[in-house]
Amino acid sequence: MATHAEVKSPLHETVTTTATDYWNDSCSIEELSYAIGNGAVGATSNPTIVGEVLRKEWALWEGRLGELVAESPSATEDEIAWRLIEEMAVKASALLLPVFERERGLKGRLSIQTNPKLYRDASRLVDQGVHFASLAPNMQVKVPATRAGMAAIEELTARGVSINATVCFTVPQSLAVGAAVERGLDRRGSAEGMSPVCTIMVGRLDDWLEIAARKAGTLLTPGAVSWAGIACIKRAYGIYRERGYRTRLLAAAYRNHLHWSELIGGDIVLTIPFAWQKLFNDSDIEVVPRFDDPVPAAVLEELAARVPDFARAYDPDGLAVDEFDGFGATRRTLRGFIASYQDLCAVVRDAMLPSPD
Repeated sequence: MATHAEVKSPLHETVTTTATDYWNDSCSIEELSYAIGNGAVGATSNPTIVGEVLRKEWALWEGRLGELVAESPSATEDEIAWRLIEEMAVKASALLLPVFERERGLKGRLSIQTNPKLYRDASRLVDQGVHFASLAPNMQVKVPATRAGMAAIEELTARGVSINATVCFTVPQSLAVGAAVERGLDRRGSAEGMSPVCTIMVGRLDDWLEIAARKAGTLLTPGAVSWAGIACIKRAYGIYRERGYRTRLLAAAYRNHLHWSELIGGDIVLTIPFAWQKLFNDSDIEVVPRFDDPVPAAVLEELAARVPDFARAYDPDGLAVDEFDGFGATRRTLRGFIASYQDLCAVVRDAMLPSPD
């Protein structure tokens, strides 16, 4: 444990005095360097993040994008976009390699997301995941927690690929992920050097439930929805421990400080956007373990009684695997990821085929 003199920031204190780890929710080199300096042991990317990094670091990538176009005269804009995504991931993974080597593969990985358009195709998710894992020794492959994703997660795990389940918001999805990883590890015969994680996008669940309540004309107590994702990850965590799942839970999609402060102390990962890292590190919120603190009972009762999709998300049997793809938060997030990917392709198109107007 760190002494008071060694503590650099609230996030550094979080990771050095509790079981909680944190990742940088971006593959930006500048942002990842800041995060590593404050104790981060991983990073993640997706089409939205890659687009944001490209905009922020355009001066670093404009020339390289032009080179990629020139090097591959017959490549489509999609192919160039994926080469760009892969290069960003490999570049960021190099910063985490010392952590990966120090922790013997259990930490220090860069998560790279499979094509969001493939959420219905397990075979193609596996093929892309195996390719991604070959790019660097410390790659982690993001696979959606959809119906097809469950099969892909099991198969990739069996092949020795550390997965990060994404597009996951609910207790039933996270339990299906944990079970799929277990089947894969049993087939492989060993979990040595692997570090599977299951993301619960706590803020995106909150977003969807707020929309669902508004669409239904349901008036909720202000702030009640902000506990929904927290409640789900805390419930999933308890069941993971009961069942001995070897997957680690990860909280993502930050909307307020509860998504950090209420999760301190759990043996989980927090993947935090750079702007939120700065806010947390500049705050005076006390770093104390709160993960085992129960969610206010009145909040749980209100959400369960008045928002049907919260009950489905919170109940371990609230969703069948065949219902994962149709859940509101899943559809909203997949549509957003696909749109961001299309936006990235449009940037590549401008480099390949500049407008003459």
